[in-house]
Amino acid sequence: MTEIDLPALETALDALPKRHPGPGGVAGVVKDGKVVATRAWGYANLDTAAPMTAATRLPICSISKQFTCQVLLASVDDPARLDGRIADFLPNFTGPLPSLRQLCDNQSGLRDYWALTVLQGGKAEQVFAREDALPLIARMKTGHFPPGTAYSYCNCNYRIVSELIEAETGEDLETLYRRHVWGPAGMKTAVLTSDTRYPEDGVVGYEGSDATGFFPADNAIFWIGDAGISASLDDMLAYERWIDATRDDESSLYRRVSVPPTYADGSPATYGYGLARHEVAGHDFTGHAGALRGFRAQRLNARDARLSVVVIFNHEGDTYGAAQGLIEAALGYKAPEPAPIPDGWDGQWLADDGLLVQIASGRRSATLAYATGGETVTLAPDGTLGAPGAILSRQGDALSMSRPRDNTAPKLTPLSATETGDGIEIAGRYTSAELGADMVIEARDGAAFARFEGLLGQGRMERMEPAGKDVWAVATRRSMDAPAPGDWTAIIRRDGTGKAKGLTLGCWLARGVEYVRRD
Repeated sequence: MTEIDLPALETALDALPKRHPGPGGVAGVVKDGKVVATRAWGYANLDTAAPMTAATRLPICSISKQFTCQVLLASVDDPARLDGRIADFLPNFTGPLPSLRQLCDNQSGLRDYWALTVLQGGKAEQVFAREDALPLIARMKTGHFPPGTAYSYCNCNYRIVSELIEAETGEDLETLYRRHVWGPAGMKTAVLTSDTRYPEDGVVGYEGSDATGFFPADNAIFWIGDAGISASLDDMLAYERWIDATRDDESSLYRRVSVPPTYADGSPATYGYGLARHEVAGHDFTGHAGALRGFRAQRLNARDARLSVVVIFNHEGDTYGAAQGLIEAALGYKAPEPAPIPDGWDGQWLADDGLLVQIASGRRSATLAYATGGETVTLAPDGTLGAPGAILSRQGDALSMSRPRDNTAPKLTPLSATETGDGIEIAGRYTSAELGADMVIEARDGAAFARFEGLLGQGRMERMEPAGKDVWAVATRRSMDAPAPGDWTAIIRRDGTGKAKGLTLGCWLARGVEYVRRD
């Protein structure tokens, strides 16, 4: 049986408010089916001075996905028989349709609909009602990879799943959550808060940082299936205790959703049924993060060690880092100090999936910019740079990247920062037949900006920066969902005369969107 160092854990819990400064937060640890330590600090609302407590209900955001998948398995005898109804949500789709299981495992190849709200002209704070989601999803004509071949996080997978569950059972999702999970787990105060304009218990989420100050996040989206549950720390620790109590029952819902997934080619995957897999302090954990502007959450469970950790902030701090620190303290684990990063790694490349790859080195780690957020990579004994989701290797000036979690290994072409333009000759209006939406590029006085227009209106001007010859980065730092898509990569296409005739736009959540110039 794995023992824990309770004094070290208590010290680590006491340090959370200083290591992750912000308005407030909660954290708790379950070991061998018992709650061994909890903390609640700061304020649920800075204006009213309402304290944060273990009973304060907070959005757990995408942690909700595993609850949706458990309800699917509990309420539909053979989920695969619903595969044929996925076409109802994608009437314009031209390629192979994903299965229900591929939706649940984020192997659908569909582009994330929260990322697409940016390209449809949505602003971060505007209302996105329940009825807005399905028309946006229905516009999809292609995916960014064939179903089952790779991993890409996609929230609309679970929106489709939730609609199928409710149609099949004739019951609303909250009733099913309560019957199959919340009730058995003893989550006495958990609720479905799909409309983010009205958070439970008067709690407020805060954007900003300790350096810039904190300001209330103005959310106005409706989500269900992909997110939406609000729960207290007490609720979440009851859930972890239920998981521990049923850990040896192969028919239990958590055991069923935590069965190791695979890709269509049989290779192992690290995400399935709304659960991600991580190795922390030498132990295998299943869990999930959650994010909404102003909120962050993380839960992790190691079945063999019988250890669970839950951390939730009402600010945008690093809850995964906080949970990892608690696990390492509890298990007496100290990670070895990374070796210094040698020279020669910094630069930027274009991947053959159409995304910009950038590496910026520090002394003992480097930041890899490719997916939604920067990944910290460190030097491995074999001379590669590695992170849980990426391996970078060099042969002379050539760089290669393998992403085993995604089941991909995109080819990289180096970019020269000197071969860039000022944006004047690519300025104009571009239309995407895939989206039924436009992108407008404006350039003047050495600066370039892009604006997206579509189903949801006219978006804000977003800054563009040249990254190489006919390659531009379009920054999106805030969006309806969190974290925002980050940098989009725009690749200019030219005709025989050298005039820009179109572009391909993409981010990790939504790759390969084609636009044609209209003027």
